[in-house]
Amino acid sequence: MTPNDFRKLALSFPATAEHAHMNHPDFRVAGKIFATLGYPNKERAMVKVTPVEQEMLVRAEPSVFTPVKGAWGLKGCTSVNLEAAEKTTLHRAIAAAWQLAAPETLSQQFPTEAAASADGPHGRAGKTARKKVRRAAKPRSHRHKPS
Repeated sequence: MTPNDFRKLALSFPATAEHAHMNHPDFRVAGKIFATLGYPNKERAMVKVTPVEQEMLVRAEPSVFTPVKGAWGLKGCTSVNLEAAEKTTLHRAIAAAWQLAAPETLSQQFPTEAAASADGPHGRAGKTARKKVRRAAKPRSHRHKPS
């Protein structure tokens, strides 16, 4: 898989736009980044999936997927070794990232293979559960109780 192959795959998803963030390309749906290219080097990319999906990707393909270091990795940001990646595997990972980032109205209009089954981990019910996981992982602001 080359960086250009990754770019073509990411841009194949509906309503996806390429932008730049911190001097490397990123791919967005409805303004939300779901994948990046060229970070930390030109041989790498990144997909934003849930921590559970990240764990599954890393276990299935440890030569392809590794968690990003630090807090972003704990939230599901997953580094991709492009040279070791096969198109089918990477397409599924990008589909999961796109599905998570896309607004529900858009993802319903353009279901991906990853979202084909409502009972599967990427179906409508799965997306709701995935969004709850993502929200639950965000730190809550501390509120002071009135005296």
